[in-house]
Amino acid sequence: MKYDFTSILDRRGRDAIAVDGLKGDGFSPAPPKAGFDAIPMWVADMNFPTVPTIQEAIIERAKHPAFGYFQATDAYFDSIIRWHEKRNGVTGLKPEHIGYENGVLGGVISALNCVCSRGDKILIHSPTYIGFTMSLKNNGYEAVHSPLVKDENGVWRMDFEDMEKHLKEEHIHAAILCNPHNPCGRVWERWELEKAMELYKKYNVYVVSDEIWSDIILSGHKHIPTQSISEDARMRTAALYAPSKTFNLAGLIGSYHIVYDPWWRDRIKKESSLCHYNSMNVLSMHALIGAYRPEGYEWADELCETLTGNVDFACDYIAKHFEGVHVTKPEGTYMLFVDCTDWCAAHGKTIQDVEKACWAVGAAVQDGVMFHGPCHLRINLASPRARIEEAFHRMDKYVFNTK
Repeated sequence: MKYDFTSILDRRGRDAIAVDGLKGDGFSPAPPKAGFDAIPMWVADMNFPTVPTIQEAIIERAKHPAFGYFQATDAYFDSIIRWHEKRNGVTGLKPEHIGYENGVLGGVISALNCVCSRGDKILIHSPTYIGFTMSLKNNGYEAVHSPLVKDENGVWRMDFEDMEKHLKEEHIHAAILCNPHNPCGRVWERWELEKAMELYKKYNVYVVSDEIWSDIILSGHKHIPTQSISEDARMRTAALYAPSKTFNLAGLIGSYHIVYDPWWRDRIKKESSLCHYNSMNVLSMHALIGAYRPEGYEWADELCETLTGNVDFACDYIAKHFEGVHVTKPEGTYMLFVDCTDWCAAHGKTIQDVEKACWAVGAAVQDGVMFHGPCHLRINLASPRARIEEAFHRMDKYVFNTK
């Protein structure tokens, strides 16, 4: 490969909660016991060096000694438009359709605030990203969960009958769609999105589509932007994106929305301006421009190839070595959502027992209960293969097959 996905980064003391934030506080894993180093497999960032053009762009801008007020440049908008055209075949995207957001979750709430009243019910699939759960709760909305179901091949699917029942009986007019889905890793097929959007059209539902994982698609799958499904979907959907997940830039802050409906777009712009905190950082802007250079396309492709290999290894290892532990191979993202129900029942353990045993030997996996997985782990595989293999060998020896 052209880029480095094998070097082991030492992120200790480098502002990384993935390694320095291990507190065992109910959100983060506990630190390991003596004799084991921590392998971060929880918070959704990566342990790879990012594409060099990002640092180059930031450093080049930082050489100029003035950092006064600024506005987004043509290069910023052109980079986003070109990225979506080349990666996802998007046409007709213009600068006026793009708006800055400090984060995807903030953008989700701004979009909902424009079309909902506090106390309104919002349809969302479960398992559910904890960020959605907390953001809806903190802003006075009621999450209505429509559980994903596994088909005969173990693939997570939307339950359209259940979705329609909620929409109809509870008079719901807004929904959050996670595309690709976190934490299950589904990359929705076109027919699935078409059927979902038909329901949303039938019941006049505004859709906020979180597509932050849309660049991290594993081999054999393809991301379909929600807004590309139909003209109606294009106009009733506010989509949220960011280079932060793709290029590991969460610490720099910077997301953006794509909204084609002019009324909703104007309202979101107004809503996000009210707090006076939703402003772009000039270095964040240059980081995006650096990420979306030609080298970024190559780097993202190699990232997906690397992650595909990690996912294949992990799923095969679980199937061969962890009897009673089940996982559906994700199609996108770098997260595994691992079901330990049968293993826990067979061994008289709780999922909390499993987590603590993993954490003790440095396999810093994440509690899956907060994602509405009753006996689940969420495991981040965005590390060099050597570290992933080491973590699974430790879980094999000290957790699932301890003697």
